[in-house]
Amino acid sequence: MSDASTESAASSRIAQALRDDILNGSIAPGQRLRQEDIAERLGGSRLPVREALRILAAEGLVQIEPNKGARVPLLDPGEVETLYRMRERLEPLALSESMAKLSSADLAEISEIQRRIEQGVDVTEFLILDREFHMATYTGCSDEHLMLSVVRLWNSTQHYRRAFMSLTGSGRAQIVNAEHRLLMEALERRDAEDAELYLLGHIRRTRKELVRHPEIFSTGS
Repeated sequence: MSDASTESAASSRIAQALRDDILNGSIAPGQRLRQEDIAERLGGSRLPVREALRILAAEGLVQIEPNKGARVPLLDPGEVETLYRMRERLEPLALSESMAKLSSADLAEISEIQRRIEQGVDVTEFLILDREFHMATYTGCSDEHLMLSVVRLWNSTQHYRRAFMSLTGSGRAQIVNAEHRLLMEALERRDAEDAELYLLGHIRRTRKELVRHPEIFSTGS
C-alpha cells in the first residue's frame, strides 16, 4: 500500500472514531479537538488527523477556527431553530424524491426499525434508531447534494436531540412513535402529500419544543 493510501485509510479510521464519539455524546459541543491529543489517543501522525478533522468539518460535526484549531460547534437556541427550519424545508423534499423508489423491502426495513424503537430503548439507542428510521425513508432520494445537506443538519443538531430526550423521557418517545406510525402508513399507501405533511409536523414540533427548553443550551454537556 502506498504512503498516500495508508494516510487516507488512517484519516478515514480517525474520522470514524471521532464521528462516533461526537454523535454518541462522548465529545460534547464546545470541546476542543487538539491534533496532538487525537494522534496520541487514536494513533497516527498529525497529517491524517488534520485530514480527518477536515472531513468532519464538511459533515457539520467539527468547526475549524483560524489560529484556534478545531472544536465541536456549540450552538445557541436561535442557531438550532434555524437548522430545524432548514430541515422543515429540505427533508420533505428528500422524502418526496424518495417515495416513488421505495421498494417493499425498503418499507419492511423501515417497519422493522420502528418495531425496535417501540420495544423500548435507552436514549443513545433511540437516537441511533431514530436516525436510521428517517434515513431509510430517504433511501430512494438520488439527489446527492440534497442528502449531504440533510445529513449535515442531522449531525449539527444531534447533541441537542440527546439533551432534549434525556430531559423529557418516555412521554416524548410515545409521541415520536405515534408520528412515525403515521408517516409509515402514508408511505405504505404511497400518499406523498400526507407523508410530507406528517414529516413536516414531526420536525416542526421538535423545533418548537427545543426552543422552549433553554436549559438544554446552557452548557456544552
